[in-house]
Amino acid sequence: MNKGDLAQAVAKQAKLSKAKAWEIVNATFDAIKGSLKKGQKVSLIGFGSFVVRNRKARQGRNPKTGQTITIKARKVPGFKAGADLKKAVQK
Repeated sequence: MNKGDLAQAVAKQAKLSKAKAWEIVNATFDAIKGSLKKGQKVSLIGFGSFVVRNRKARQGRNPKTGQTITIKARKVPGFKAGADLKKAVQK
């Protein structure tokens, strides 16, 4: 399922126009991105949590030359599935 498919499913289930559902899906994703950008956790009870994880700097290797390089520390988005989502996938 891609973003368009998700908007279409929301439109059908909520009995909305596809344009309105597309706005809702985009607004939801923008709100999640905005919160993560501020370093806040987004918790959706039963579905899961979106968090910002900090990766430490580490040593890596350039695959072409074999030269050792330093990979800088950075922040990455993470997701942890909730109990209801885990159960739904198992069925």
